Amino acid sequence: MGSAAAALPISLATGVVLARWLSVADRGLYALLTTFSAIVFGASTGLTWLSTVPPTSALVALMFGTRWFATLYGFAFVSHQVGGFLGVLLGGVVFEKFGSYTPIWWLSVLFGVLSALINLPIVEAPVVRPVAQPA
Repeated sequence: MGSAAAALPISLATGVVLARWLSVADRGLYALLTTFSAIVFGASTGLTWLSTVPPTSALVALMFGTRWFATLYGFAFVSHQVGGFLGVLLGGVVFEKFGSYTPIWWLSVLFGVLSALINLPIVEAPVVRPVAQPA
C-alpha cells in the first residue's frame, strides 16, 4: 500500500509532463500544416486539456483538508481561467503591436520558469492546525 501511494504522485507528474511535452512538441508541426498535423495537434491538446486538475485538487485536499475543499479549489480554478483569458488577451495585444508571436512566446517561457521556481519550496504536507484544549 505504501509503495503504491508513493508511486501515485510520481506517475501523475510523469504523465502530466509527458503529455504536455508531446503537446508542445507537436506545435512545431505548424511549419508543416497539413490535415494530419492538425489532427495530431487537436488530439494531443485535447488529451492534455485538463491534465493538471487531478494533481492540483489532490494538493489542495492534502494541504488544507476537505472541509473547505470546494471553496479553495474553486478559487484555484477561477484564477486559472482568469489567467488563461489574460494570457490570450495579452497574446493578441502583443501580436497587434509587434506583428509576431515571438515576444509573447518568450514571455510565456519566462512565466513558466518563474512558476516552476515559485513552486519549488511547496511542502506537500497537511497544514498543522492547533487543536482547542479544554479550559
